[in-house]
Amino acid sequence: MSLFNVLDVSASGMSAQSVRLNTTASNLANANSVSSSADTTYRARNPVFSAELNKAQSQQQSDVKVKVLGVVESEAPLTREYMPNHPMADDSGFIFRSNVNVVEEMANMMSASRSYQTNVQIADAAKQMLSKTLQIGRN
Repeated sequence: MSLFNVLDVSASGMSAQSVRLNTTASNLANANSVSSSADTTYRARNPVFSAELNKAQSQQQSDVKVKVLGVVESEAPLTREYMPNHPMADDSGFIFRSNVNVVEEMANMMSASRSYQTNVQIADAAKQMLSKTLQIGRN
């Protein structure tokens, strides 16, 4: 694997973690949302990643990139509360709260941030190695 491929792999990792951070931010922003029906209540979203194997020009080398397959909604149950005086209450007096787990989302945010940071450090190391290689060629 060449150093240029390392840059591509780390860039795909940064892109994937950026999607993860965006979905986490969306989940946290909607954590306290309520609705009058289960169908319209915000549900937590999670990105789905896959390793994408691309063969390099020579059949012996390959690089594995991260591919975002999509974003799926959580199947966790919604919280149903009896609040007859709430403006969003249904005919029976119930409201539906989002299924976002704030503690889990904060852990996801920290993990995605660290993964992004690691990919930046990998790209920086590859850049430094390429720079050193060019300096050797000058001498």
